[in-house]
Amino acid sequence: MSQLTELQNGSDIRGIAITTEQHQANLTPAVVKEVAKGLVNWLRNEKAIQTNPLTIGVGRDSRLSGPELAATFMDELTNLGVHVIDFQLATTPAMFMSTQFEQFACDAGIMFTASHLPFYFNGIKVFSKTGGAEKSDIAYILQHTEAVQASQGTIEKADLLTPYADDLVAKIRLGMQTKEAQPLKGLKIIVDAGNGAGGYFAEKVLQPLGADTTGSQFLEPDGHFPNHIPNPDNKEAMASIKAAVLDNQADLGVIFDTDVDRSAVVTKSGDVLNRNNLIAVLSRIVLAEHPNTSIVTNSPTSNHLKQFIEQLGGKQVRYISGYRNVINKAIALNAAGVDCQLAIETSGHAAFKENYFLDDGAYVIAKILMLLPKLQAQHRSLDELIADLKQPAETQEIRFELMADEYRGLGESVIEAFRKCNHEGWTLDSENEEGVRFTVSDPYGSGWFLLRMSLHEPLLVLQVENDQPNMLRQVLAEFPAKLQPFPQVNQAKLTAYLGN
Repeated sequence: MSQLTELQNGSDIRGIAITTEQHQANLTPAVVKEVAKGLVNWLRNEKAIQTNPLTIGVGRDSRLSGPELAATFMDELTNLGVHVIDFQLATTPAMFMSTQFEQFACDAGIMFTASHLPFYFNGIKVFSKTGGAEKSDIAYILQHTEAVQASQGTIEKADLLTPYADDLVAKIRLGMQTKEAQPLKGLKIIVDAGNGAGGYFAEKVLQPLGADTTGSQFLEPDGHFPNHIPNPDNKEAMASIKAAVLDNQADLGVIFDTDVDRSAVVTKSGDVLNRNNLIAVLSRIVLAEHPNTSIVTNSPTSNHLKQFIEQLGGKQVRYISGYRNVINKAIALNAAGVDCQLAIETSGHAAFKENYFLDDGAYVIAKILMLLPKLQAQHRSLDELIADLKQPAETQEIRFELMADEYRGLGESVIEAFRKCNHEGWTLDSENEEGVRFTVSDPYGSGWFLLRMSLHEPLLVLQVENDQPNMLRQVLAEFPAKLQPFPQVNQAKLTAYLGN
């Protein structure tokens, strides 16, 4: 049981699927058989689904371990009396839609993916008809693996990406308010799928809309990820798509993570729209459609983003990190009568109220594509949508390893010590809900820093921004002394930064 519960990663299951010299596999075929039992028990007992047989869809990204793990999982489901739909290569948001599309009507959609993590990882994401599994649901699945008595189930293969793409194309046309079959004709839009599962987007979404996708790269699924990390939050990945946009003189570049629940874009001029910039673009879109709405983000966003959203008439709600956390906060706000149309993390996880609050990287791109013809007609670019968003002069992230068995208690003690400190030029941000955040002013320039616990690792994460150049070092130079009472906080990375 402990072996299983250790695989819980928030609202996902995640582990090592391929043994390497440094890592021993713990997400094995034997383990996924147990997860299959827990899933069926969860659907029957917690979700109270009494249809017989259950219908469960299974998909996977391009990871090397995906075919074997998914096949074992599906075999076990059939042993438990389930009707299985094998969607083969799929995306995480498409797997949720398998529970919504009438032709499939899955009671659950299961995705084998570990997002952008190295090739030897894999994991499982779980969806029911009501949305993604919560932490408590995953805990139940991993703790209730008792055998289920049932007759032999059945299995069929089906294509999910084509109907999912067709649905996106229809939504884009509707959002453009056009009857044109090819509203993107004349535009060159290139896709970088990072050798994950997003390569379909060029052929099945952009080309039917008339876009020229010449120059698209890394569309072929390859679980070795030979070209770059499939991660829109990664500098090397974004540099790759930026170079492709400029080299091909494209109007837009689109990049996805491995399972397409995150995305980012590069404009014609080469400007990268991820992190705060992507939040700003999507905020402008939703505030034009829903004036005065609230937008939930995670905590490490810039002060300038808050000002940008407020100038547009909206409200930013900064909340704790974790894509399920920001989504659940947005859902809770709506339930309390506060209109909230968007939940988004700086990592690129973005969920719209109009789209089931599903974190869907392809739908993010769809919302942006809806704007392009109008912007072209006005001789405007995407860059102009965030021209009013001020950019910091300097940013830096430092991670401190916590060298203690009870690392969470250590991290919280450090955060509490900072919260109580009285330092000239540092003002505690009382609106912050994660870790501790200070606004900094003279003699430390003008900016902020946030010190918080990592969600899943024994780390303290420090993020610092400043609007004045050459001031980050002055801010960070105060940290060694403040961390000196905590010798189990490894300052090696900070020391290296300050030594440069």
